[in-house]
Amino acid sequence: MLGRGGLLLGCWVAGLAVLATNQAGAQPAPGPLPGGGFLGPPQLPTTLPGGQPLPSLPAQTQQEILQRILDAAGGRGGMPQAPPAPTFAAPAPAALPPAAIYAQPQLPLAGEPLSGTEAFFAARLESPLRQFGYDTFRGMTLQAPAVGALPDDYIIGRDDEVLVSIRGRTRNAYALRVTRDGTLLLPDLPPFPAAGRTLRDLRAEIEARVQRELGGSEAFVSIGQVRQMGVFTAGEVVRPGVQPLPALATVLDALAAAGGVRKTGSLRAIRVEGPRGSRVVDLYPLLAGEAGNPDISLREGERVIVPALGGVVAIAGEVTRPAIYELPAGVLAVPLGSMLRLAGDPLRPSGNRFLLQGTDGSGRRSFSEIGAGGSIRRGDAVLVQPGADVQSGAMRLAGHVAVPLTRAAGRGSSLRGLLADSRVVRVDPYVRMGVIWRVDPATRVRQFIGFDLGRVLSSRADQPLREADEVIILSQPDVLWLSSPPVQRAVRGEAPGVVTPVAAAAGAVPSLSCPALMGLAIAARSSPQRFAHARGAGFPDIGEPPCPQLFIDYPALLPFLLDNAVLLTGEVRLPGLYPILDDTGLDQVLAAAGGVSDTADLAAVEMAREPLEQSGAIPLQRTILDLRSRNFAAIRLSPRDAVRVPRGFGDRDIGPVTLAGEVVRPGVYDIRRGERLSEILLRAGGLTPQAYAYGAVFTRESVRIRQQDGFNRTAQQLEQSLIQVAAGQAVAGSRAGGVDLGSAITAGRELASALRDARAAGRMVVEANPVVLAARPDLDVLLEPGDLIAIPKRPNEVTVVGAVLNASSLQFTTGWRASEYVRGAGGQQRFADPSRAFVVLPNGQSVPAGLGSWQQGGPPVPPGSLVVVPQDPSPYETWGFIRDLTQVLGQISISAASLAVVAQAVR
Repeated sequence: MLGRGGLLLGCWVAGLAVLATNQAGAQPAPGPLPGGGFLGPPQLPTTLPGGQPLPSLPAQTQQEILQRILDAAGGRGGMPQAPPAPTFAAPAPAALPPAAIYAQPQLPLAGEPLSGTEAFFAARLESPLRQFGYDTFRGMTLQAPAVGALPDDYIIGRDDEVLVSIRGRTRNAYALRVTRDGTLLLPDLPPFPAAGRTLRDLRAEIEARVQRELGGSEAFVSIGQVRQMGVFTAGEVVRPGVQPLPALATVLDALAAAGGVRKTGSLRAIRVEGPRGSRVVDLYPLLAGEAGNPDISLREGERVIVPALGGVVAIAGEVTRPAIYELPAGVLAVPLGSMLRLAGDPLRPSGNRFLLQGTDGSGRRSFSEIGAGGSIRRGDAVLVQPGADVQSGAMRLAGHVAVPLTRAAGRGSSLRGLLADSRVVRVDPYVRMGVIWRVDPATRVRQFIGFDLGRVLSSRADQPLREADEVIILSQPDVLWLSSPPVQRAVRGEAPGVVTPVAAAAGAVPSLSCPALMGLAIAARSSPQRFAHARGAGFPDIGEPPCPQLFIDYPALLPFLLDNAVLLTGEVRLPGLYPILDDTGLDQVLAAAGGVSDTADLAAVEMAREPLEQSGAIPLQRTILDLRSRNFAAIRLSPRDAVRVPRGFGDRDIGPVTLAGEVVRPGVYDIRRGERLSEILLRAGGLTPQAYAYGAVFTRESVRIRQQDGFNRTAQQLEQSLIQVAAGQAVAGSRAGGVDLGSAITAGRELASALRDARAAGRMVVEANPVVLAARPDLDVLLEPGDLIAIPKRPNEVTVVGAVLNASSLQFTTGWRASEYVRGAGGQQRFADPSRAFVVLPNGQSVPAGLGSWQQGGPPVPPGSLVVVPQDPSPYETWGFIRDLTQVLGQISISAASLAVVAQAVR
């Protein structure tokens, strides 16, 4: 009886016959074919009738089948003729293992729930494990069987196709199928039994019969289409039932066709029952690659039964393949070594410890250590751990190196050997000190040991190394960071992350990611005198350089370097703190600092040294050294020394002045000490004909700072006066008198805030007329670095602002007074206070405008002046603080001409 595969094959042959008939009755249209020619061979269809995919066959077999169908469709009687040469026994591809006809197994899904066995061991181990072998069947789909030569021990069965090709006196080719009763009908020969015989026996009998019955002929025998058989699969499989399989199928094929084995089923006690009897198949040799050759072949009529899962053990930890493994069938305990081999053996060849977690007689978990020869039983979990996971016999090179290195610390290991190739050290190292981080073998406490890197690299010094030593190479930026603002704040005992107002104004940000700074701040606060030499540097608190990686990796290194550092300040190119060894020459430290500057006074170099015995009776030793001979090597330094190289006295001042506006040669000029305004004007070629010396603007930074402090003090006094007024008016009952106290206080606060926000100009009233300066030398001001002198053009207007009807700039008229300019601006407003009006002159001075009823209109107003008419402060008349603001307003007001000159100079 034909199976489902036979029916499909019959439909497929019928469809091919129809296709061949159509091709035989019609000529193909000319045109290029896939083969490259115009009359290429016809192609087989890609699907069977009904839409099922066509099984994949080699190209040669497809052409043979197609040719036979075409011959039959052409009307030839009898069996189709064989091709000119025997091809049925042609060489075939190499035989594949039975499981190779399936898709590759997939890994377990990350979100797949744990089975009961896996959950049992997950509660006992740190991480869950999977049961071994079950994922082999995941996603497997039965593919077309391999086509080619079959093994000689293949058992012939019903519905197998036998291909016989006869050559010699008789030339025929036959495709014969084994009948339902197991016989084979070969034309011109009597029937003979074929089912149940091996291919080797059948080939021998057919060859013998042909030679005997058809003298002078020779037979060639092979297998065409193999039969399909039904195998019953039961037990712990996903889809139990009868599975249609090819005749060459194995136990693995049957299990895959059934969807695989459930995790509650056994992989080591699978029973195969059938006409040949019953046998037990253990799949572990196939899945784990262990020694053994289980019989996994199947024959028609056999059944595959998967029993329940047997005893299991878990192997976890440092093994190649940690998993849950099943014990052999019927075995209660196995040697640990056999389970370790299944797990791929421990990752370490030796030094392993095996922690056994089992169950005692009361069902409690019990822990013990066993050897590789010990036995484990059902439910045990073994954790493979190293005996001691520590380094032995190693030393390390880190820090400012090309690549961190780990080397063996053997007998004779030394710094010179480790640094034999100087290229392992990156460019710009700090050569005056390297550090060895050494472990005390008795106490396991680390300590730092310094060495001179420059002498080691030049082969003038060496030091032996021990096991676990870490050699740390410093870089120049690492050492320069010792004098940075974060470190300076830490040596003062300030916690990292706290930025002073001065540093915040300079753009500093908190340092929160440097553990070395926190340790340094704690040490400095615990012992204030420990880093006294570093605190006396006086480095500017500007910026916030990041913490170098070296001090993140080695936080304790920062206090050690400061303890062994010398302070170098003054006229050196890179002032800072430089770690050294004892008895280091000053020449080597100056070389690390870039040398002395050209302005250094070597006749009075100051060196301070702390006493060797820290007691109050021994004072700090300070020495003045004459190093004009530049014999720096004769000065030997020790850690915590301080060297200051003073600046030589020079006539040039430390900064320039800026000359802008109406001078012949404006620009930036350096000055000498004691240089005056008339001298700088002379160097600039004098004033131009359009210059307005009376309106010269002279600003100085020191004056600006004092003026700004005055604004802040006035704002503070104003706020205090507001509080006093509010308290006094509340007692006197000002609300009854109709005075709006709240609005008055609000206005006063706004005025105080405006004073704080106002930026002082730093202007000084100076005489800039060269003629006057020549006649009056006492008016010739001394210059300071940073001064700004702006000479405007002669203006032709006077500006009127304040409580007037039309605040504007009026054309200058000779002889006009402030009252006339106010009338030109439309006159006073209703609430103007003419008695407090003032004039800001072009040179920055303020004078009364003379607009009161008892005044005469004031003096004539020069061009470029500013006339200010304030409002009447009658709501605040009883408060004296408002009257004091006139002087402040005069200080923060400048003339219109001066503002124009400053703006032009900035541009």
